[in-house]
Amino acid sequence: MKIYKNFIRAIAVVTALICTTACSDFLDEEDASNFTTDTYFTTAEHAKSAVNGIYQPLIPITESGFGGGPWLMLEFATGLANTSLGQATNIYLVKDLINNSDNGYGNSFWTQYYTGISRANLAIEKIPEINMNETQKQNYLAEAKFMRAYYYFGLIRMFGNIPLITNSVDLSSDQLYPEQASPEAVYDLIISDLKEAESASLPWRDPSGRASLGAVKTLLADVYLTMAGYPLQKTENYALAAAKAKEVINSGEFRLFDTYDELHDPSTKNTGEYIFMTQFAANIQSGNWQPAILPYNLGISAYSAQTGGIFSTNEFVDSYETGDKRAEEKQFYFTNYSLEADRNDSINLGAPYLYKHFDIEANEASAQSDLNWTIYRYADVLLMYAEAANEAEGGPSTEAYNAVNKIRQRAELADLAGLSQDDFRTAVRIEQVHELSFENQTWFDMVRWRKAYNPETNELRDFIGHNFSYLPNKALTERELLFPIPTSEMQNNPNLEQNTGY
Repeated sequence: MKIYKNFIRAIAVVTALICTTACSDFLDEEDASNFTTDTYFTTAEHAKSAVNGIYQPLIPITESGFGGGPWLMLEFATGLANTSLGQATNIYLVKDLINNSDNGYGNSFWTQYYTGISRANLAIEKIPEINMNETQKQNYLAEAKFMRAYYYFGLIRMFGNIPLITNSVDLSSDQLYPEQASPEAVYDLIISDLKEAESASLPWRDPSGRASLGAVKTLLADVYLTMAGYPLQKTENYALAAAKAKEVINSGEFRLFDTYDELHDPSTKNTGEYIFMTQFAANIQSGNWQPAILPYNLGISAYSAQTGGIFSTNEFVDSYETGDKRAEEKQFYFTNYSLEADRNDSINLGAPYLYKHFDIEANEASAQSDLNWTIYRYADVLLMYAEAANEAEGGPSTEAYNAVNKIRQRAELADLAGLSQDDFRTAVRIEQVHELSFENQTWFDMVRWRKAYNPETNELRDFIGHNFSYLPNKALTERELLFPIPTSEMQNNPNLEQNTGY
């Protein structure tokens, strides 16, 4: 825990150090305390602080308040979420299929992820020049390349044709107004970065939450699986995705938690099922999504802000199979809770809120969440393997069944058996929707499948033409396969072309 909290403290203070630039013309004398990118990178500690700063842009994505939060964008785009937060315009732009380039959530993703890329580029340029332990140097470079790959993977899936920037940029740089690259070029960099990270000596796990070999291989499996689907349809990558996911499974380093309570227990972060997470620590850098998952001002929490920002539609929770433990009260969702004024009294919340993200201690006492935000967990790897192996092998193997059935066994559901390739594909996809709900995964899956989930019929339907249950008279179109490039970026860079329909 001490290692973990030191990492959080380092992330919280490092930005000022790595972004400071010199003002050499301000005074005629040289101030040795002024750091520049040319003078800062001289010690192993400088390398560490630079890499720490690359993780920081993950944090603002989860921040939530009365304006909602960027992470909500990916959930309302699935049609499976609802809200009682009337003033959060950005929610309704996505939820009601009237999105535009002024959406602040999209701008946050774009700005934060490119900030992370910029920091990664600088670290990748400068760390090789430092005289330090070579193994440690290569591991820091591996972390930087993993994070650059992660940010580009998010951006290309959300925004499509994006600028590909691989060098640090200043006012004289020829990449100050970059053109959009082809998706193939972006994916080539992502894969190259991940393969180089894979060849370093990162541990399979890192208890402090830094990028690990497990995280690298998991992200690479996800990248291959995404490339095998739409829009690239490089179906030969199914075998690569299955092989990479199998390496994670065969490592023996990860396991499913025995109970769903462990998914929102701060003591389990970076252990067991968790492969990669955004790091938080109460009273240092507290997780700030709790207000969004609390019902609006019903008085159940120690938080002063209880916004009702997001909860599941009733149709989605009802779509889980009969007997599915995940749909039981206080497993993945909750519909009643005790009152902050009197914990012996309780109230019906009126909707299924997200218990899998709920910090009990923070809500009942401290209002300082110690939970991490999940990016990848072992359940995701098992489902990626089952899906990819089924496609690569022309049907479900025993190992593919074993992978998905581990998920179902924890949910106290009967094993899948005797399915055709098509039926197994559908079953695994629906399992992904139910298991990974509200973890910023489902929209990405729907886009690469070109299938949307209909909770009223428990079916996958063509994405284009699908109607959300609360919006029966308006269908998804091709434009909803991407988010719009933010207005500010379009105005600042004349070389950008907006996505179709925006």
